[in-house]
Amino acid sequence: MTEIVGPEKLDMFKPVTDPDYPWTGMVFGVPIVGIWYWCTDQYIVQRTLSARNETQARRGTIFAAYLKMLPLFIFIIPGLIAFALSEKKIIDLGSADQAFPTLVKELLPHGLKGLVVGGLFAALMSSLSSLFNSCSILFTVDFYKKLKPESSEKHLVRVGQVATAVVVVLGIAWIPTMKLIADVLYEYLQKVQTLIGPAIAAVFLLGIFFKRITDKGAFTGLVTGFTIGMARLILDMTRNHLDPGGILMDFVNINWLHFCIYLFLFSIFLIVVVSLCTRKPDKEKLKGLTYRSLTKENKQMTRQSWNYIDVIHSVIIVGLTVTIFLIFS
Repeated sequence: MTEIVGPEKLDMFKPVTDPDYPWTGMVFGVPIVGIWYWCTDQYIVQRTLSARNETQARRGTIFAAYLKMLPLFIFIIPGLIAFALSEKKIIDLGSADQAFPTLVKELLPHGLKGLVVGGLFAALMSSLSSLFNSCSILFTVDFYKKLKPESSEKHLVRVGQVATAVVVVLGIAWIPTMKLIADVLYEYLQKVQTLIGPAIAAVFLLGIFFKRITDKGAFTGLVTGFTIGMARLILDMTRNHLDPGGILMDFVNINWLHFCIYLFLFSIFLIVVVSLCTRKPDKEKLKGLTYRSLTKENKQMTRQSWNYIDVIHSVIIVGLTVTIFLIFS
């Protein structure tokens, strides 16, 4: 009888003591990163902001939620298959990052190989194009244009092009340092996101649901949270030079998902404290920006923008998500 290899790979709810993916981090830490990425990252949000109205924005988001179910079958399941085949010595994996290309190379017929590689490059180019466009817009509109408001549109376009080139160069220069943070590309991405996302997610949620938040409180939370996250990143990259029994090593050894939760809670605490110690924001400026400051007209417009179709699809998405969690428990 063939031995079942790696059944623990199918379990999303590992013990709290698991060094990589404790269930507490998966349940409470991952949603924090999700809120930051899907609700505040301009690279993502710009698509929603370009919608013609609130109904289209909502339904576009719902459709994207359906598409987001596909990575389970595009990345996770093939990864499990690659692991099982590697354990049985059917394929040879040099590293976890080689799982997908190895499966494509070894298992797919020649014509389909080219189709998959072409689709992969097309998706990569599309994502990079959106990312670079987002970065150039953020720098040009939010920083450069405010410093030099008299700049012409042609000049701003040129500045955006230069900003894009700088981002590309910095990105290439950063590649060698990625191995210092994690051995697997996916793990690297998640770890970095857990360092920069919690403070932004805290400001976003408090800004919507707590109208007492002030600009000074939000700014303090963002800067402090980012500083702590970058300190953790630098220490993680230089862990080989730290005292194994020192407090800095203890700080670095905190599970990355648990660290995300701690940083999120600390950011909320700091934002609330600073906001309560500073002057209340003007009520007129808050109208329509927070949940409790919505006017009757705002609420009525929002209610008219959705119907039973949106509710049904939202319930289906939640049901699919819960089902996936139950299957992989």
